[in-house]
Amino acid sequence: MKQKIGISCYPTVGGSGVVATELGKLLAEKGHEIHFISTSMPFRLNKTYPNIYYHEVEVSQFEVFQYPPYSLTLASKMAEVIEREQLDVLHVHYAVPHAVCALLAKDMVERDIKVVTTLHGTDITVLGHDSSLKPIIKYAIERSDKVTAVSQALASQTKESLHITRPIETIYNFIDERVYKPQIMKNELKHAYHIQEHEKIVVHISNFRPVKRVVDVVEAFHVLHEHTPSKLLMIGDGPDRNKAYRHAVQRGISEDVLFLGSQKNIVDFLNIADIMFLLSEKESFGLAALEAMACGVPVIGTDTGGIPEVIVNNETGYTCPVGDAEEAGLKALHLLQHPLLYEAFSSAGKARVEEVFASSLIVEYYESIYHEVSLT
Repeated sequence: MKQKIGISCYPTVGGSGVVATELGKLLAEKGHEIHFISTSMPFRLNKTYPNIYYHEVEVSQFEVFQYPPYSLTLASKMAEVIEREQLDVLHVHYAVPHAVCALLAKDMVERDIKVVTTLHGTDITVLGHDSSLKPIIKYAIERSDKVTAVSQALASQTKESLHITRPIETIYNFIDERVYKPQIMKNELKHAYHIQEHEKIVVHISNFRPVKRVVDVVEAFHVLHEHTPSKLLMIGDGPDRNKAYRHAVQRGISEDVLFLGSQKNIVDFLNIADIMFLLSEKESFGLAALEAMACGVPVIGTDTGGIPEVIVNNETGYTCPVGDAEEAGLKALHLLQHPLLYEAFSSAGKARVEEVFASSLIVEYYESIYHEVSLT
């Protein structure tokens, strides 16, 4: 059954926006009509689809408001699109503010719109600890027609921290296998960054917030670098970028730690990488790890949140305690020193992506949810 589905997400770089946009694109390919409702065009919406529409939420500044009324404007735009386009389902990513706005919009319209809320982490792991926001987050979850979480760990944490009794279904994130796959890369990219053929390449991709522990990434690389010629590619930007750079200088490895800023064609860098570090303090899923595994790159991650649900320790990569940069570096070194083990991990990672995180499987899960709520 083809449906009209509205999607609200943060349109900028970040796992939730990536997954929401990729989901919309794949749903459109299956014949559904998709309506994105956000403040700007989702950055991954880089192709024209005849059945994908974008509705801009224009946030104006009024003297009566100290801050721009984003939530009120979003709810109003949602209601407008629901009525005009006759939407069947509104799929929102994050409880706050998107699910709250969706519920307000639902009350504003005559149409029996169904609200599906996907929890990605920050609204629970960060905002959920704010006593002033807990009641409204709980309200958004309890009042949604269906709630999903991107990992079992996040679903459990949500229930425990907010005392939620209703079911929260785990539906993992996914990647587009047509994009994220092993490719034979020419040497131009290595040459552009002055990387020698004998040097191993380690990659880290994040928004460089404190929770990502980018200093640990540099320290883990330092441990590896002491034993083998290598380069670390730091992709992304954020508040802890300077801390990571200063640590590289202190360790005397600044020439081998390359800060590349935000990049669009991440897959190109993954296809020249040998190892990925994802050493976060908190991580509800770890989309970057999934992208790396799909390209055959083993990941060294931390044993926190949803990361162990992506990386199978001692099979597709390694998980280490948060803050143990030395162990992370030594695990990477061990893999690189044992080619047969490395190839086994690489193959196992690709197989796990195909078996557990296949886009076709995840999209079907969401389609079944849309169908289920439409019948209630």
